[in-house]
This record gives sequence, structure tokens and C-alpha cells, in this order.
Amino acid sequence: MNKTEIINKHPEAFNLICYEDQHKNFSWETVKKELGVGGNKVNIAYEAIDKHATTWRKNKVALYWEGSDGTHLKYTFQELKILSDKCANMLQSLGVGKGDRVFLFLPRLPELFINMIAIAKLGAISGPMFSAFGPDAVRDRLQNSEAKVLITTPELKERVDAVLWELPKLERIVLVSVKEDYELEEGNVCYKTLMKDAPERFEMEWMDMEDPLYLLYTSGTTGKPKGITHVHNDMISYYITTKWSLDLRDDDIYWCTADPGWVTGTVYGMWGPWLNGVSMYIYDGRFDVNKWYEAIQSYKITVWYTAPTALRMLMKSGDYLVAQYDLESLRYICSVGEPLNPEVIKWGMNVYNLPIHDTWWQTETGSIMIANYPCIPIKPGSMGKPFPGIKAAIIDSEGNELPDGHHGILALKPGWPSMLRKVWGDEGRFNEYFNITGWYTTGDTAYKDEEGYFWFVGRADDVINTSGHRVGPFEVESALLEHRAVAEAGVIGKPDPERGEIIKAFIALKEGFKPSSELGEEIKKFIKHHLAAHAYPREIEFCENLPKTRSGKIMRRLLKAKDLGLPTGDISTLED
Repeated sequence: MNKTEIINKHPEAFNLICYEDQHKNFSWETVKKELGVGGNKVNIAYEAIDKHATTWRKNKVALYWEGSDGTHLKYTFQELKILSDKCANMLQSLGVGKGDRVFLFLPRLPELFINMIAIAKLGAISGPMFSAFGPDAVRDRLQNSEAKVLITTPELKERVDAVLWELPKLERIVLVSVKEDYELEEGNVCYKTLMKDAPERFEMEWMDMEDPLYLLYTSGTTGKPKGITHVHNDMISYYITTKWSLDLRDDDIYWCTADPGWVTGTVYGMWGPWLNGVSMYIYDGRFDVNKWYEAIQSYKITVWYTAPTALRMLMKSGDYLVAQYDLESLRYICSVGEPLNPEVIKWGMNVYNLPIHDTWWQTETGSIMIANYPCIPIKPGSMGKPFPGIKAAIIDSEGNELPDGHHGILALKPGWPSMLRKVWGDEGRFNEYFNITGWYTTGDTAYKDEEGYFWFVGRADDVINTSGHRVGPFEVESALLEHRAVAEAGVIGKPDPERGEIIKAFIALKEGFKPSSELGEEIKKFIKHHLAAHAYPREIEFCENLPKTRSGKIMRRLLKAKDLGLPTGDISTLED
């Protein structure tokens, strides 16, 4: 009997046995009791780490870590408790307390995870940042959050130095390095030195369920990235969605390939699995087909959560490569970040002998909202069904639910535990999510079929989803305008078979500059350096001028229509 037959014949082997029963009888209060959270004084670090260090799991490996240079490390739950206690004492000695923002600009080092736990223990608010960010992206996040402390490496600090003069609220920079011979500047401290002297016991700060836990910034169509704020109460959603959607259990070795600088890496690459007491593998290295398969084989990975772009790249590398590795340990595969193509699911069945379960959620929702669960049939290309306790619907602009098969706005009934609590420092942008009475609007369009499965149609706005990363066109346009040759810029997402979408920029040059492939490459490198490696335009088209409304706003819709050969629609507001 193959793995697929086992799935079909033995659904009781999974954590979520009957979707319909759970959807009908679900209660968040029951989940809270199952997790063992009593009263209102809590701390996610206790539930995810310290609690396990008092049980039989204390000597269980919580984190298997592998560096790009081949270094292998492992940490038990008890070791993570001690190290995070020391780290909390170290940060406290720097003046960090409840409510302070501490941002992390680190590769996927063990210190990243240890510090995230420690920040929660202090009652402070963490802000993980993707290590590929450039100076502008780092500045925007540190500036908006008024971060007090930044934890980074000497190498990444060079990017911070370029914008340090714009960060008056930043008091300290903690430098994490394997070396000890680097020079410390004023306001900088050495992580390793301070950790040596830090006490091993820390009295945890007990929090209200609604106290902030972390800040993650997500892109919109206008303005700078929004600081989406999540709270300790999120743990209720993290725990049960990890258990049921990812089907994690005690004997699993789990690998989430997302960086904690993105919400998937924070929620399901850290808190969710550890709330369930699960062993996790982390690889701090670039994507490499052979390395990924080798990791699954060597560490006997059982559950794998990755992105459609990665799966498409694995598919592109050829089926023959899969046969060179022993991947028999794998029992469950999930995907997130963008719609999963039906052909990838079919390919997965052929080469892994396993279905790939797509999941849908957002930074703002904080946890999985719609998914393909182990106990329901997969319809290739579908988002799946709403998680128990989540009311999802397709609505019109008035908030009316639309019949099955009709395209409309994908919306959720507010009130689940991990829903965003605010946009940091911007109540107006927070309220935009709830501008249709009684609903949280996702910004996605979709439809629901007669069996209750949801199907993604597209974004209702201009946000670009490239390789699972949301990129706001405004951010890229703003960065482009900082280049010496650029007079005007408009940015769109262009469909791409491997990355979902790529960023394409339409650029009008300043007087004295002429279009050339050399200038195009220079502009691409400029954006990579200033904004982020994933946010640069892979295509640039030079134009005499860009279509604008009479008020001067660049009409991205017309740029996209022209590029893709689509109807232009209403152009009554077009500038003469």
C-alpha cells in the first residue's frame, strides 16, 4: 500500500479526523483549554519553550540547525530555555523592558530564534527582518516602530550604517558574530561577550493576552510598508492550525523553509511547531536543489512546509534527481505564499508519491485561514476550505454574500485569535481592512464552489506577489526615483511561470540620459542594494512618458493592460 492509499484508507492517522464535525462544533475556548492556557496572564515563550523544559520533552531536540558551511548544531527545549533566559537577562541589562521594540536583522542563525524567545520573555515586541533587505527597507521599519535595540551581524550592520543618522530612537546595536576581533563603535555591544556573564535564570514577564508580541511589515499599493501588530493571544491559533493544517505530532522532524523575516517563518517556522512540542530543522543557506533533498534524506524530515516557487524550481530540475535521494521519511507536504498550480500537485504525486496541501493566509490574519486538510479530498488548484472557527465568504462591495460560483471579494468574519490588532502608528490604514461593515476584507478576489472549496482569482489591488513575497509597487517606484537617471517610474506585476509574478518597471529618464541595457542593469543593482534582493525589477522598459490621471497619478492599470495586451477599460481620467 503506497502513501496515498494510506491517506485515503486511514484518515484516523491524522490529527484532524473529520472536517465537517470540527467545523460544526468548533470552539476557540476548547482549544485554549487543550493548550492549557489559564487566566489572562500568559507568555507565549512559556507555552512554546519553558513548559516543555519541565516535562519529559526537556531533553528532546527542539532545533536542528545547519549552516551553509556544513556546521551542524542542535538544541533541546531545556537548552533553549537556559539560553533564552540568559539572553533575556542580557537584553534587560541594556535597558529593554515591556513594550520596547527590539528588531532582528539576522540570517537564520540559532541566535535569531534564541533572541525572539528572549524578547517575548521580557514582554518586549520583536521585529524580525529579512536578511536580504537593503538600507531603505531597514530604515523604514526601524523608523516607524521607533525600535530601541537592533540585533544584527557586523556584515549586515554595514547596510544599517548608511541610514543610521535617520534613526534617532535606536539606542543600541547588538552584534552577533563568530569572531571576537571586530571593532565596536559607540552604542554597539558584543552579543557573545554579554551572554558569557548573563545569569541563567530569568523571571518571565507575564502578559495580558492582548499585549503585543511582534511586528511584521507588509506592503500595500500606497505608502510605506504597514506594521502589522500581533499579540500573545495569537498562540491559540498558532497551536491548533499547526496541529490540524500541518498535522504535526511528537515524533515529527519538521522543516519550514520560510525565513522568520516573513510571517510564515515566524508563525510556522518557530512558534507553531514549538507550541506543539515538535522538533524543527532550520537550514541557513541559499536554495539549492541537491542540498534540499540531502537535508530531507539526512534529517529524516517528515513534514515539509514550503512555497510554490521552490516546488516549481524543484520540478524544473527534473524527476531523475529525486530518484537519487531517499525521501521515504516524508509523510506530509504543505505549500504557502501564492496559488499552487495544479500541475505541481500532479507532479508531486508522481515523484514524492504524496499530495501537496495548499494553504492560504496573510500576515494580517496571523495564521492559516483556508487550507487543504489531510482528511478532505484535494481539488488541484483550490485554496481548500476555511479552518474550523473561521467564517469565510465571497461578498460584494456592500457586504452581501454572493452565490456559489460568483467572483467577488474574499472576506472573513472578524474575531479569530490571531487577527491583526493594529497597524503600528496608523489607525486609518488599520480601519481600511474593515471598511465593509462586519467583515475583514483580504484584498483578494475569489469564488466558492458548491462543495465549499474556495478558488483564488487575483488581487483586488496592485500588490505584486513574486516568489511568495508581497511587494508594494509604491515602494519600488519610490526607490527607483532615488536613482540619478530616473524621472518617473511605474511598476506592475507581470505573470511568470516560475515566480508567479515578476516586477516590471516602466521608466521615463531625466534629460541627459539615454536608454541602454547597461543603464537598465545599473538600475536593477541600485534597487537590489537599496530596497531588497527580491524587490528589484527583472524587466525594465524605458518610455518617453507614463500614462497619468489628471491629478498626476500613474495609471498602473494601463501599463499592465498595454504590456499584457488586455483591454484598457475606462480612460476618462487619463491626462490629456
